[in-house]
Amino acid sequence: MPSENAVTSNAKIAIVTGGSRGLGRNTVINLARRGVPSIFTYNSNRAEADKVVSAAGEAGAKAIAIQLNTGSVSTFDAFVQSVREALATLGAERFDYLVNNAGTSHHNAFDQTTERELDNLYNVHFKGVFFLTQKLLPLINDGGRIVNVSSGLTRFTLPGSSPYASMKGAVEVLTRYLAKELGARGIAVNTVAPGAIATDFSGGMVRDNPEINKRVSEMTALGRVGVPDDIGPMIAALLSEDNRWINGQRIEVSGGMVL
Repeated sequence: MPSENAVTSNAKIAIVTGGSRGLGRNTVINLARRGVPSIFTYNSNRAEADKVVSAAGEAGAKAIAIQLNTGSVSTFDAFVQSVREALATLGAERFDYLVNNAGTSHHNAFDQTTERELDNLYNVHFKGVFFLTQKLLPLINDGGRIVNVSSGLTRFTLPGSSPYASMKGAVEVLTRYLAKELGARGIAVNTVAPGAIATDFSGGMVRDNPEINKRVSEMTALGRVGVPDDIGPMIAALLSEDNRWINGQRIEVSGGMVL
């Protein structure tokens, strides 16, 4: 196993937003298992971010944590400068993979959702993804990959999810446009849409509530809820050269929910 600080000159480098927990954490670790170092963001929990740094090192590649609120566009210029500095410590000027994963949950009926709630969802799930990707474009190598994380809720409907799902739907449209506009640079852009996953997302609702866990299992063809290890390895594989010809696609990773 290579040292946690080992970065070869031809190593691919990833940026993963929301990498301190859940699916982002799992993605960083699975990239490390493939020898891919990561720069990942965390919102507020530095202790959890440090654990991911250690876990990635043990898995085989270096990871660097940078604090970022992905819903605050005014901070993105400073973040890009921090990325440049992190890349320098990895012996690089550019990176190859961007995973727009950071997100917040929201459960409220359409007629009860406030303007503030909708604005917060917009800032994190669409505006933040749009402008962070735009700001990072000059640093992405030609031939790179972008993955935007969406949700199974853009295909099937569950009451109380319309504001959240609508923002994810916007990201899916953006993905197709980015695939077209960045094609000249050889950059592939895809959407990964997880189903219900047992993490701390939504307060651990799927993981910790037996009734919800059972209900999701019953509506899933493979008979259980998803776990982070169902998603992180898939994203890492999608970013690899083996999947270079997949572009502009929405790939649902849900075990067959609501078929």
